[in-house]
Amino acid sequence: MKDKSLGNHILVEFMNCSPEIMNDVSTIEQNMVAAAQLAGANVINATFHHFSPFGVSGVVVIQESHLAIHTWPEYGYAAVDLFTCGEINAWVSFDFLKKSFLAQSYSVVEMRRGSVNLLKRNDFDISTMRQRASKWENPDFYTRNVWFTDKDENQALSIRFTGEVLHDVQSDYQRVRILESYKYGKMLALDDMVMTTENDEFHYHEMISHPAVFIHGNVRNVLVIGGGDGGTIRELLRHSEIDQITLVEIDQEVIVACKKHLPSIASEFNHSKLKLIIDDGIDYVRKAQSSSFDLVMVDGSDPVGPAEGLFTKEFYENCNRILCDRGILVAQGESPKFNENAFIELNKTLRDIFGDKNAPISLFYVPSYPTGMWCFQYGFKKKSDVKVSDKKEQITSFVNHHNLKYYNYEVHCASFALPNFIKKQLDLS
Repeated sequence: MKDKSLGNHILVEFMNCSPEIMNDVSTIEQNMVAAAQLAGANVINATFHHFSPFGVSGVVVIQESHLAIHTWPEYGYAAVDLFTCGEINAWVSFDFLKKSFLAQSYSVVEMRRGSVNLLKRNDFDISTMRQRASKWENPDFYTRNVWFTDKDENQALSIRFTGEVLHDVQSDYQRVRILESYKYGKMLALDDMVMTTENDEFHYHEMISHPAVFIHGNVRNVLVIGGGDGGTIRELLRHSEIDQITLVEIDQEVIVACKKHLPSIASEFNHSKLKLIIDDGIDYVRKAQSSSFDLVMVDGSDPVGPAEGLFTKEFYENCNRILCDRGILVAQGESPKFNENAFIELNKTLRDIFGDKNAPISLFYVPSYPTGMWCFQYGFKKKSDVKVSDKKEQITSFVNHHNLKYYNYEVHCASFALPNFIKKQLDLS
């Protein structure tokens, strides 16, 4: 007599899979849900996380048990757990996932779980539970919990998004995606790192732009390296005294994606004062004429991929060279609590080039960035008053006129005050 069991458990190792698929949380979530539905299962919930730089973990909870996965894209490998009960055939799910993941090989172990011959059925009164259960209705569409995660080896930030990918292009330089999160609206992700979001972009873009313009006092010609989302040029163009902004962005796909999906950020690409150049910003700075810009802004991503060269001493020496006599450099300076090494090395580089007293740091906070705390690092050709004590009324009037959301005079002054732990990090007296 064949032994009856409560469930069928298939443990699968999919090997030589597509690395790109193994690192795509949205595609994996959709495939796992589809695999359950094709087998006839009733999906209750799906929860999936992506880990930066690679890896996806997730589970599909079904009325008949679950389907779970963890991937190692760098090995083209996925460990999959298919556990079903009742009449559900988990092998249907297996066949679908093998094809979807482009797996070239696999290993499978099948187990029958909960042998009925070894179990004793209990009799108990479930009338109360049935009464409670009758008041709950299963939603027409299963609950989706798909998470985008940006992390290092010790910590992570996860943002829940809808699971839908609005834009996904692999350019010559990086993967450019627009996702829609529940908390922060649409967001731009480059190579699985959050760059900006609709709901908190003003933290970053107001603080990279306005402090430097007010500190300088007479900005006419600006160079922006990176900044393909458009937020920095939008803020700079609020200053009517600026005559020209040159934006050098290496990846046109970033501009295309943001103009289509983030128009409130990418709103000024057609402005008459903007000179847009699609090129390598590092090469542009190397070839640029000396003393040609009042303000140079390095609006780049983390020091990986196309932005890696934006953290070298040679690049910042060239930035110093092309600044006018009273010129100011502003650089995306990383986080003192997330990218500590890059943060410290960049400050050391700027102090070596501009001098210990001419390389201040401005702290600000972006909720969608890992740890929340971020900074801009400065280089002054000449010593300047960062607290602009004589411009309080001017700044306040500007802030009110443009209805700014983050920047104001008090924030300007306070942002240059460093906590003791950062002073110790940077060996500042």
